[in-house]
Amino acid sequence: MAEHLTKETFLEKVFDYEKNQDWKFEGELPAVVDFWAPWCGPCRTVGPIIDELSTEYKGKVNFYKVNTDEEQELGAVFGIRSIPSLLFIPKEGQPKLAVGALPKESFKSAIEKELLVNEPSQN
Repeated sequence: MAEHLTKETFLEKVFDYEKNQDWKFEGELPAVVDFWAPWCGPCRTVGPIIDELSTEYKGKVNFYKVNTDEEQELGAVFGIRSIPSLLFIPKEGQPKLAVGALPKESFKSAIEKELLVNEPSQN
């Protein structure tokens, strides 16, 4: 399951924007952050996909969720204007933002391309 982040855990696990003006990823593994809200229909479609991927990529990619209703400051920091918005964060380099509900295969392609993580083998 994807981990739900508050501002406090976001600063600790993803990016401490209060200390750093320039991007500095705090995580050990590449990550995907799903900016969502409970009232958003497409977000409810993406949520289970994110949870499936978090299981499939366990130990390779960390998956996080940020409820933009509860954590408005985090949404503002990244200029989130529509949801779902997904932030793909490589271990090195700049994060990339994707907007909209994507099918699972598109997420896998983005994880491979943006995070340089190979698709997990099927058991």
